[in-house]
Amino acid sequence: MKQPLLEAQARGNENELDIRGLFRTLWAGKVWIVGIALLFALGAFVYTLFARQEWSATAITDRPTVNMLGGFYSQQQFLRNLDIKANNAPVDQPSVMDDAYKEFIMQLSSWDTRRDFWLQTDYFKQRKVGNSKADAALLDELIDNIQFTAGDLTRNLSDNVRLVAETGPDANNLLRQYVAFASQRAASHLNDELKGAWAARTIQMKAQVKRQEAVAKAIYDRKVHSVQQALRVAQQHNIDRSETEVPPDELPDSELFMLGRPLLQARLENLQAVGATYDIDYDQNRAMLATLNVGPVLDPLFQTYRYLRTPEEPVKRDSPRRAFLMIMWGIVGVLTGAGVALARRRPE
Repeated sequence: MKQPLLEAQARGNENELDIRGLFRTLWAGKVWIVGIALLFALGAFVYTLFARQEWSATAITDRPTVNMLGGFYSQQQFLRNLDIKANNAPVDQPSVMDDAYKEFIMQLSSWDTRRDFWLQTDYFKQRKVGNSKADAALLDELIDNIQFTAGDLTRNLSDNVRLVAETGPDANNLLRQYVAFASQRAASHLNDELKGAWAARTIQMKAQVKRQEAVAKAIYDRKVHSVQQALRVAQQHNIDRSETEVPPDELPDSELFMLGRPLLQARLENLQAVGATYDIDYDQNRAMLATLNVGPVLDPLFQTYRYLRTPEEPVKRDSPRRAFLMIMWGIVGVLTGAGVALARRRPE
């Protein structure tokens, strides 16, 4: 009975962790631990010297002001007033600034805009190697280096765009150029829409003026024909003076001959001298058509955004993070050194 008890006690002693022995072993191998930790940290430091650097610049944008839109605002508002007058547009439609900024955001986040921007930059041209696949991969990487984040009104966050480059000055300059490039494309699209809308309004106004002229001419021809027929009847019946006490303007066309030949002749001559008559809407439409015929005055350089945060040269790089890498690999070196120290422990 004593022998099994001693064997069980011996096995329990073997399974116990010797903390004091462990620390003595680690202390004895401190040179290995410190040396390997320093070696790993030094390796991380050397890596940061030669690794590709990434610096990022950020811009925050918002809707432009009226003066930033220049002549585009007044001309677009002119067309909107025409639509409102013709009941072709709601009164509570988005403002011109909102529409311009919406187009700018569309261009800012567009893949095609980012691609076209990089294709015309010296930054991309200097890094091309002449291989189509490698250059295409580089272009895709650069496109991904421009990241747009839409704003969130519920969290009081505005729209922002971030650009990553190999140096801080490049990140700052390229982001400024990209925002200006997207704004220029947006202005070009808005000007094209303005030209198309202007041409459509011109055609509509011409059609409306012609319709009013046709209506006025039809009314004029009907009046002249009525007076001519009444004059012919009066001549046939030798009616030389008015035979009715009803005011001339209240007589129906079938009884105009009762006014007598002299009065009818005078009325006919007056109608032929004056011609067709038009209401004030016709005069307003003619004036509006004269304005539309001049055409829009396009401004290719108006600004479709304003900065809430202007891009600046970054003071800290995003990658590689030297301090973080040295600490992380230093810890890995400590663990590796501890493993080496334990592996070199002499069995007792």
